[in-house]
Amino acid sequence: PPLLWTAEGIGEGYASVSLANGLIYTAGNLDDKTVVTAFGLDGEVRWQAPAGNAWTGSYPGTRSTPTIDGDRLYYQNPLGELSCLKAATGEPIWQVNVLERFGAKNIQWALAESNLIDGNRVISTPCGPKTAIVALDKMTGETVWQSESADGDAAGYATATLAEYQGKRLLFNMTAKAVVCVDADSGHLYWRFPHETKYDVNATKPIFHDGQLFVTSGYGTGSQLLRVKVDGDQVDVENVWKNGDLDNHHGGVILLDGYLYGSDSRRAWICLDWKDGRTVYSERGVGKGSLTYADGMLYTLSENGQMGLMPATPEASELAGQFKLPAGGQGKSWAYPVVCDGRLYLRHGDFLYCYNVRK
Repeated sequence: PPLLWTAEGIGEGYASVSLANGLIYTAGNLDDKTVVTAFGLDGEVRWQAPAGNAWTGSYPGTRSTPTIDGDRLYYQNPLGELSCLKAATGEPIWQVNVLERFGAKNIQWALAESNLIDGNRVISTPCGPKTAIVALDKMTGETVWQSESADGDAAGYATATLAEYQGKRLLFNMTAKAVVCVDADSGHLYWRFPHETKYDVNATKPIFHDGQLFVTSGYGTGSQLLRVKVDGDQVDVENVWKNGDLDNHHGGVILLDGYLYGSDSRRAWICLDWKDGRTVYSERGVGKGSLTYADGMLYTLSENGQMGLMPATPEASELAGQFKLPAGGQGKSWAYPVVCDGRLYLRHGDFLYCYNVRK
């Protein structure tokens, strides 16, 4: 597709982009700081604002993507600094280090969660010996509640999922060794269900649908579907099926019309049947990567900069088109692709590319 513009100066990292109110937001390492950048739809920088110190350890750079809520932006950097900024200008409003406040240690490749907004609360998952999931007042940063610890588990790398089911509002997220369920209103920890993987990498956001929860992790751990059971004030869980083919590392999985789509942690793109976990297809595609969905198509981006278009149907798995990202971006292309208003946004290192995919 035609390349409309290329922006640079984002800094080092793997954050994807959010779009709201005519601006495009992302984040990266610039010098020794995590910096949030806002671009106009023309690719020109509108503002840049620091959001804590930079992660300079293994795979240096940012991970999470800014969350926009009305006139505010929320960003949690890899070191646990959760910042609230004015979305129009980047002016700081408040900042809290969730690891320090809740007595948790950082994890091997640093925090990667993109924060969820639930009403007047912002959700974070620092884990550790004192808690698993916490809720802060989104206006002030004050603690609203903190759940019990999930057996002392350290944090995973995933983003929380909110679901309303049988009169309960439930939060699900991955710790280093399990998936947990917390009451969204009180913070009570209902259960911890083991889901262990090599290197404690549970990075893919859980998917809730029709009373069931899908979780997946890489390194051969695979996928499983869990049934959530509500009985009065009790919430429990049981396994429905397991599948070893789809062991998604951190590129995300999409549920569409009863089928799950995502890449495994090696090289293939996998389609599973939601009902029974059956593998519908396994195809090479562009190789291991991340994806999004728009207008009947899966936009798949390999971690080596190859972009591919696939029909989002269980019958079709061949590429409908592909192209290579321009040279220049450093490191793996781990940022998720984003499609909005006929445009495809691809971030690779210090560069953001905007393509016209309206046709």
